[in-house]
Amino acid sequence: MKFIVIGLGNFGSALSARLTSMGHEVIAIDQNREKTESFKDVITQTICLDCTNEQALSTLPLRECDYAIVTIGEDFGASVMTTALLKQAGVKKLVSRAISPIHRKVIETLGVDLILQPEYDAASRFADSILFSGVSNSFDITDEYKIIEAELPERYDGLLLSEVDFTNRYDLLVLTVIRIEETKSIFGKLQKRRVSLGLPSASQKLLTGDILVLFGKLKDIDNLLHREDS
Repeated sequence: MKFIVIGLGNFGSALSARLTSMGHEVIAIDQNREKTESFKDVITQTICLDCTNEQALSTLPLRECDYAIVTIGEDFGASVMTTALLKQAGVKKLVSRAISPIHRKVIETLGVDLILQPEYDAASRFADSILFSGVSNSFDITDEYKIIEAELPERYDGLLLSEVDFTNRYDLLVLTVIRIEETKSIFGKLQKRRVSLGLPSASQKLLTGDILVLFGKLKDIDNLLHREDS
């Protein structure tokens, strides 16, 4: 896929480098030449450009990219102006980063396809890892519902998924089970990797160390992780 990422701060540069490493074509833009120079070896292409300038922005292959992503953080005006110009240019998919509730409301009115809130999401995941012991990752669906990764409570070791019956007992849906497996690298060194067992079946046997990917309400997740069955 082809991406245009505007803003080479911490988030924008990390995103651009990650997409590049995954084999995608990334054009990363920033008006700070020092930043574009420092990331030119880890991103497909970097360009020094002021994207609040409509004429300068029009020199980019906007119609050819699959996603245009505005990752500008600190400069509220530049973020909104760039987002508005990209929307006007008719890019296929427009994604913009919001750093505050007001910022989010403004870019929502511009009709972006997706709003990124990396600071809020990171804070939310960190809070969940503190409040819910065993939770290694989480994703907010709404204020009430989440998708979380949590280690299987030891009391369910050796049971079948149907025997635990997460849906009726806890009102939680098991999306998949992740199991940590040991493999050998090409140098013969043992290494661990996460393997999804696919769509779970009722006959799936659960083992200590398994990671459950669950969908449900916060209170029900808490009930599973912190209470023993009667």
